[in-house]
Amino acid sequence: MKRLLVTVDSTTTDLTKSKTNELTYPIKPDPINGALTFIASGVYLVRMPMDLGLDHINIYLLEDVDGWYVVDTGLATQEVKTIWNKIVNELLFELPIKGLICTHFHYDHASLAPWMMRKFNIPLYMSAGEYLWMRVLADSKTERVSSQLQPFYLTHGVPQDLIDNILSMVESDPLSSIYPSTYNRVREGDVFEIKGRKWQVIMGEGHSPEHICLWSAEDDLLICGDQLLPEISSSVFVNEIEPNANPLKGWLASLEKLQALPKNTLVLPSHGGVFLGLHQRAKIIHSLHQKRLAQLRDVLETQGQCNLYQLMRALFKREMNSMNSMLALGETAAHVNYLLLDKKLKKQHSKDDGTIIYSLSCPSESNI
Repeated sequence: MKRLLVTVDSTTTDLTKSKTNELTYPIKPDPINGALTFIASGVYLVRMPMDLGLDHINIYLLEDVDGWYVVDTGLATQEVKTIWNKIVNELLFELPIKGLICTHFHYDHASLAPWMMRKFNIPLYMSAGEYLWMRVLADSKTERVSSQLQPFYLTHGVPQDLIDNILSMVESDPLSSIYPSTYNRVREGDVFEIKGRKWQVIMGEGHSPEHICLWSAEDDLLICGDQLLPEISSSVFVNEIEPNANPLKGWLASLEKLQALPKNTLVLPSHGGVFLGLHQRAKIIHSLHQKRLAQLRDVLETQGQCNLYQLMRALFKREMNSMNSMLALGETAAHVNYLLLDKKLKKQHSKDDGTIIYSLSCPSESNI
């Protein structure tokens, strides 16, 4: 069966785009049409379409002696299902799909898992933290929206009209209710041996609770999901279920973990191009968050005290839709919590309406 390998130039854009001049892109990925791009022996990339601010997600196919492992799924849309059927029928060299590995639970990575498991009769491999979060969020969506999400935003000073828009968006989102009924647990340090190549599981956190990366030491290949992207920085998010979480601390520790890998590692991300420059990119992202922490302190130094919504608007000045506003609020909360738990901020409740107000612990202190 003929192998279809196509290469074209591709770029990724986003609201938090940052410089990439220290990175190199040795492989030009295939268009978003279901063709396969060769990465290394037994490793291929296929780009699936999506419309969530980004126009694609990179899916990786790993060839074994008797079939294929797929890393991530793409969105649960009819268009993506059609592409998967084409890939299986025309491009996988008469070998079946034998397993699905999901890096994390976000629905561009995992919402199609139930369909693929049924369609191709395959098992799912995920970390427990990712699978259980996906299941809890899906099962509790109606209750959370009515009893937790609105109070959470009101407490943080979010205007009612924006709250209404966010709640409406969450309630009407069909993909957030999808989850598979079974899975196989993957842990830190586990190894997938696929056609003689060993892929070691490295777990990260911050963007999601127990994000899986796959590291091939013999070939210096890293399938990294959303843990390290070449042109955007993945969201680090606090939600109403775990309002006092410190995901930024886990995110920065995860960047340090990835920086321990060899500098010549070829990074295979979920969005954007395959790139060289792991250490440089990790440093850039680390610097971006340090800058945001400094911006928060500067705002509070100037204004004295602010609620979360006011801080968010000071950091993100552009006009945003409901989805981006929700992400920006969660991102701001992650940085606020980091400073709170490092005792750089303090919080209190407003005597007027109970809104949580933040201020600097030591206003004269100039460094974080």
